[in-house]
Amino acid sequence: MTEYTLKGVKVGLPDWLKHTKIEAKLASGDYEGRESTAALKRIKPGWKVLEIGAGLGYVTTICAQAAGAENVTSLEANPQMLDQIRDTLARNGQDGVNLWHAAVVGDAHHEETVAFRAGALFWGGGLVADGRSEKDMVEVPATRISDLLAIVQPDFVMMDVEGAEQHLFEQDWPKCVRHVVMEIHMAKYPKHVLKHMVDCMSRSGLTYDPATSSGRTLGFMRVRPPKSEATT
Repeated sequence: MTEYTLKGVKVGLPDWLKHTKIEAKLASGDYEGRESTAALKRIKPGWKVLEIGAGLGYVTTICAQAAGAENVTSLEANPQMLDQIRDTLARNGQDGVNLWHAAVVGDAHHEETVAFRAGALFWGGGLVADGRSEKDMVEVPATRISDLLAIVQPDFVMMDVEGAEQHLFEQDWPKCVRHVVMEIHMAKYPKHVLKHMVDCMSRSGLTYDPATSSGRTLGFMRVRPPKSEATT
């Protein structure tokens, strides 16, 4: 296993990911650069952090170092990545992260599991649409977004779920959430879906955050009402 170090975080690359685009990004230092920078800018010690889609566990570790491992809950749907995430956390002394094997789904989903396509590369994975057959499809535990937010009560949410974000903005998000950073995947849904997600954040009291937004990484921050409005 080859080890790379990015922003002081050690990441071991499993042999099955050698000579891939993922290794190239690790070698260049560009792997999850925008997300890790956003986490370092916004997360404060003691904050509750929710990460949806952990990948290699690199951003998970960044969040744990910033907030304290015991304050981080991280979910990963792809079963083949769980040992890799644990390895990255252990390499960096962040074993206390609460790691869940689950796919986050919209509130309209009522089954205990959901079909997930693991993908040849983990970042090619995603939820499988009804009626589609995928040779690498697996059933994984499903967790509804509103239930998850109610359990964790996060201050900060990091999300990279390869297009499944389109299902997670049907209900307003709770007031505990101060910041959201998400990677958007416009090739997987039409533009009006992005507007729907942004509108949901606006209804929830969150607006565009230029400090954590760049390219496909979109950040939101909580807007507190003026004192005159807050007291009326």
